[in-house]
Amino acid sequence: MDILKKFEINDPYEYVANLKKATGKRVLAYMCSYTPEEIIYAAGAHPFRIFGQVEAISKADAHLQAYSCSLVRGALEDALQGRLSFVDGAVFPHTCDSIQRLSDIWRLNAGMKHHFDVVWSVKLNTQSARKYMYDVLVRFARELEQNFGVTISHEKLQQTIATYNEIRSLLKKVWQLKSDNKSALTGSQMNALIKAAMIMDRDEVVAGLQSLIPAIELSPQNEKRKRIMLIGGICNHPDIYDYIEASGGVVVWDDLCTGSRYFEGAIVTDKEPLQAIADRYYERNICPAKHRDYYTRAQTLKAMIKEHNVQGAIFLYLKFCDPHSFDYPYLKEALNEVGVPSILLELEQQLPSEGQMRTRLEAFIDMI
Repeated sequence: MDILKKFEINDPYEYVANLKKATGKRVLAYMCSYTPEEIIYAAGAHPFRIFGQVEAISKADAHLQAYSCSLVRGALEDALQGRLSFVDGAVFPHTCDSIQRLSDIWRLNAGMKHHFDVVWSVKLNTQSARKYMYDVLVRFARELEQNFGVTISHEKLQQTIATYNEIRSLLKKVWQLKSDNKSALTGSQMNALIKAAMIMDRDEVVAGLQSLIPAIELSPQNEKRKRIMLIGGICNHPDIYDYIEASGGVVVWDDLCTGSRYFEGAIVTDKEPLQAIADRYYERNICPAKHRDYYTRAQTLKAMIKEHNVQGAIFLYLKFCDPHSFDYPYLKEALNEVGVPSILLELEQQLPSEGQMRTRLEAFIDMI
């Protein structure tokens, strides 16, 4: 499908740098799906998710422990090497310990004009937490207005909410079409699509997805591979999808922040805009850096497994990612309870050799 070429971004940094030149928009980088992009966009800036380039780390090691994950180390390396010189600032929501500490290091060493901390609640099960999250967004909006000399009106927020609701709705529809019809898109194409939605101009994302859906709906249904779900944080290795498909499986859903956690949950349009945005981040599917009760994550995964007829799960974790590592034993037990086999893959900047990876995946998928 030719329309997919619109979402093939070989160099995100070059793309966003060119977008900035063309539009004159400020660029704010972020690394977590709890970043309130809607407010950034309403302030006339471009939200840009960075994933950390998979290249040799040298300068970042002077500021970080060796056991920091590759996302944190790679992102800081890119900043220190000047690869993010086109970025005007960064937004750090309250997330894992590593990214929280990275915020301080970034502020002191990245050389960017603007820096924002969005300190969310960690435990999301009280009305006081919901109110606190609203107050945090009010403060963030004021800081953006003061730093950029703009006014974020309710009308502008409503327009931005409509744009983001459309993006999330379209991404969810594409993912659902792929889940229903496994030959519609490859896994790596779906991964590229969702990541592009965090990089590209958001209006272009809407137009591209609207054009893509009719082409997907016409795809033939002839797949007989095992239905696999990915669970984890980010996926920086699209090759993993190719290895799964070559081993007789196909990814039909995920619980990734570069996946369904990014697009799940619409923002209601009949409330005060900042309250509506806060409610969406309060109510969305949580990741291990947030808590609701002991069973929410497991119940969410079980519901996904049932809805998408998942036959096997792959835990796809960045090495040294503590929140996901602590989550793993409990979630594995929950999957065992519903008879879904699983395997854990810990990934670093580079994937293991193709032969090693395919041997593990083939053995796992054969036993399903």
